[in-house]
Amino acid sequence: MNFCSLYSGSSGNSIFIGTDNTRILIDAGLPGKKIDEALKSVDEDTTKIDGIFITHEHSDHIKGVGVLSRKYDIPIYANSDTWLAMKSNIGNVKDHNIKIMDKRSTVSIKDIEIKSFNIPHDAAGPVGYTVSNGKYNCSVVTDIGTFTEEIKQNIRKSDVILLESNHDVQMVKYGPYPYILKQRILSEIGHLSNENCGEAIVEIMKYGRQKHIFLGHLSSTNNQPDLAYQTVLNVLNENNLELDKDLILKMASRNNPSEYIRLAK
Repeated sequence: MNFCSLYSGSSGNSIFIGTDNTRILIDAGLPGKKIDEALKSVDEDTTKIDGIFITHEHSDHIKGVGVLSRKYDIPIYANSDTWLAMKSNIGNVKDHNIKIMDKRSTVSIKDIEIKSFNIPHDAAGPVGYTVSNGKYNCSVVTDIGTFTEEIKQNIRKSDVILLESNHDVQMVKYGPYPYILKQRILSEIGHLSNENCGEAIVEIMKYGRQKHIFLGHLSSTNNQPDLAYQTVLNVLNENNLELDKDLILKMASRNNPSEYIRLAK
């Protein structure tokens, strides 16, 4: 099972997950050319992508999906609410590449299963995904205002998790955003703070084996990578979790692919 965050941040998101036989993207929130370049840089081929799974309709998650689908004949998977909210913003795509799924459902493609689950965010039908090949699981959970029991149950057995660490609360409160936007970010359907991300990891780590956890979807205005990492690390230390023993903690980069993880025994 292979995992690579191609881009993760408020300016655009796209995650590659696959096996030697099957390859998918979770979101395509940058221009198609940028996603092409990112895949090539980690020795993956866009022509071999079997599907693009959309978490929600915000532009930093769908910007390149229409271009990629048209150019490479790639199916787009989204629930009906998300599809209705996004279709006017991605251009025309072929009917056979429109794959409507339920908010809570599992899709099988060759040797992997992709399971969707509800997440709390101010979008039409936002979901997270867990991808499994029967031996390993990878999860993508960003754009969440709070860490819910449903999320926890769907990612607790995952070996690799991309989890939102969007903002520092004080930077939001005293930053340049208008009050209404600050309220949105800090709400239960907004984004997860660094501290709340750390607390979520503590909950996840109550269930079993060592995990690779990437901190992702950082705000460019209300966060810094070093601050996010240290805040989360402080929470882990307070709860007696040890890096490299209990979990491997990494940052998902905004502007280029992060570490390519290959899970194999």
